[in-house]
Amino acid sequence: MADRDVQRKVNEYFQKADVILSDDEIQSIEVNDFGLNRLDELGLQLFVYINTDRYCAKEWVLFPRQTCPEHYHPPVTDGDPGKEETFRVKFGTVYLYVEGETTKHPKTQPPDQDRDYFTAAHEVVLTAGDQYTIPPNTRHWFQAGEAGAVTAEYSSPSTDDHDIFTHADI
Repeated sequence: MADRDVQRKVNEYFQKADVILSDDEIQSIEVNDFGLNRLDELGLQLFVYINTDRYCAKEWVLFPRQTCPEHYHPPVTDGDPGKEETFRVKFGTVYLYVEGETTKHPKTQPPDQDRDYFTAAHEVVLTAGDQYTIPPNTRHWFQAGEAGAVTAEYSSPSTDDHDIFTHADI
């Protein structure tokens, strides 16, 4: 699927959550397959409202059962603990996995062929209206439920180029 088609599909999800974007904003929606070319399985689509040296605000979409691979946000400069982010779900369900006590019977799993690259195993289930704050430098990954998901993200500055992914092919 071409990026423009994906952007239109993402905008349909945004509309389900009453997120209204201009035509120019729709065209600036980022489509991330993390270089794996398996967007339906592993990917994330997002729109950045603002990202300054003080704070960042984004909206992102996961398609049904789409997974954002495990990663963490390390310190970038001296005295910086790394990116802290809060997810607030607006539509659908997000299965978030963070470092911590392993959930014995998780509600979802990463794609079979990639399982070795997903180590965070404490499950947090978020539905519309729920939010969760991920501490800096914490391994995490997330997957949408059957209906997909729309989530607002509020964070300290986003320095995506410095994110560390545990997947060997990213």
